Amino acid sequence: MKAALPVFDIIATHARARPTAPAVTDLESGQRWSFAQFDALINQTANWLTARLGPASGARVATLTRNHGLMLVLQFAAMRAGAIFAPFNWRLAEPEIAHLTSDCTPEILFLDADFTPPWGVPCYHLLADLPALIASSPGFVPTPARRAADAPTTLLYTSGTSGRPKGVMISELNAFWGGMNFIFGSGLIPASVMLCDMPLFHTAGLFAAARATLQAGGHLLVSRGFSAPHTLARIADSGLCVTHYFSVPQMAQMLWNEPGFDPAILRRLTVYAMGGAPNPGPQIERFARAGIHMSDGYGMSETCSNFGMPFADLDIILAKAGSCGLPFFSVEARIVDADGQDLPDGTRGELWLRGPSITQGYWNQPDLTQAAFTDGWFRTGDTAMRDADGFYFLVDRTKDMFISGGENVYPAEVEAVLAALDGLAEAAVIGIPDARWGEVGRAYVTTRPGVTLTEADILAHCRARLARFKIPASVVINGVIPRTATGKVQKHVLKATALGSQTHA
Repeated sequence: MKAALPVFDIIATHARARPTAPAVTDLESGQRWSFAQFDALINQTANWLTARLGPASGARVATLTRNHGLMLVLQFAAMRAGAIFAPFNWRLAEPEIAHLTSDCTPEILFLDADFTPPWGVPCYHLLADLPALIASSPGFVPTPARRAADAPTTLLYTSGTSGRPKGVMISELNAFWGGMNFIFGSGLIPASVMLCDMPLFHTAGLFAAARATLQAGGHLLVSRGFSAPHTLARIADSGLCVTHYFSVPQMAQMLWNEPGFDPAILRRLTVYAMGGAPNPGPQIERFARAGIHMSDGYGMSETCSNFGMPFADLDIILAKAGSCGLPFFSVEARIVDADGQDLPDGTRGELWLRGPSITQGYWNQPDLTQAAFTDGWFRTGDTAMRDADGFYFLVDRTKDMFISGGENVYPAEVEAVLAALDGLAEAAVIGIPDARWGEVGRAYVTTRPGVTLTEADILAHCRARLARFKIPASVVINGVIPRTATGKVQKHVLKATALGSQTHA
């Protein structure tokens, strides 16, 4: 008989040990909960869910809401009730949300008042009505309502940078070890205060920023969403005492470019954690030279937090600019070739990971699940390299690489060079078909306000820094660069647009 796994109920643990310590503050509504208050609210919600869904049901409880502290109440309550929490990306179009609904078939959906409930949901409520709905529920949650720690409790849909989102199954075991990784990698302690701008339907917001902070016993400030001036004002606010912040590289660039930006604001942070996409080396150097402890890292919906830079040492951050850091303590990592054989340091290959934070697979997609694993190792689909000191460098998504004249071109490498061009705000590079070379690069760039750059300026900058086959064959200036809600470039959209323009040329 399989031994039962422990349930890692971090909120209940802190509620017993530190009942009056602040747990969550919702900055939009002003609601503030201590660990004891948050625990009691979760218990009431869990009993309410159990009464409607049954104990250990595995039923899905979905949200279609902007960031709010009550989303976290639902996530922890679903765990205690034996249900599965499924936060939907509210920025998706109606047909895309309809796909998520048909895929996970939620029994209950909570949404904001300005959203339309998708067709096919048996029951829905406004998230703001949750306290009133559960008001008469008792506080005690029977243990049999819960499922084993290795059973899925969160269904996290991928951000869709390469097409239709997939439902990643995250268990409490995965969440606990992912949280421990981020806690040790980012120096989170009970005195820490994390400002969470990242969306709570994404692993960076829900697990790295929110879950890890609460697991460490810290204070989580939930922001409705990212706004460069509001974020800077909150970090500068001595009353909030923000010590930790997490963003994607595009958000960091927006902070730096904000009119009147003063690096001293971000120097207040113990750690400025970075992830979600490759962070160009020039940007890391810019922040680190300004005294900002930017710790670049690496994680995925499927794996939670995996790597991070030694955040306390600015010299190492500068010396290894462009690295996503060292593996966290519960993570094993390999760089392998197309046959799954280990490659020596300094050689590019696919990054494989193994450890207790990694998902068991994709919801309703056994074939994709099987393809994602080899002998217990998760195949990330990312091309990476390890240097002689053990630091890992994310080169690019394997699928984004293109071949020009027989040479491999990694768009992220070209984008990093473009990021160093003064006056450039953002850049994205894709490969497009070419009759002579097979494929060539096309760069999409935007400039900072008041800056004029020509295609000749951009290509001259590239010629001085890149091999000829890596230089983009064409540049689109100040066009739209489509991004996901977390700032990742949707290169499949750019490719579709480029191919369409070629077809109609």
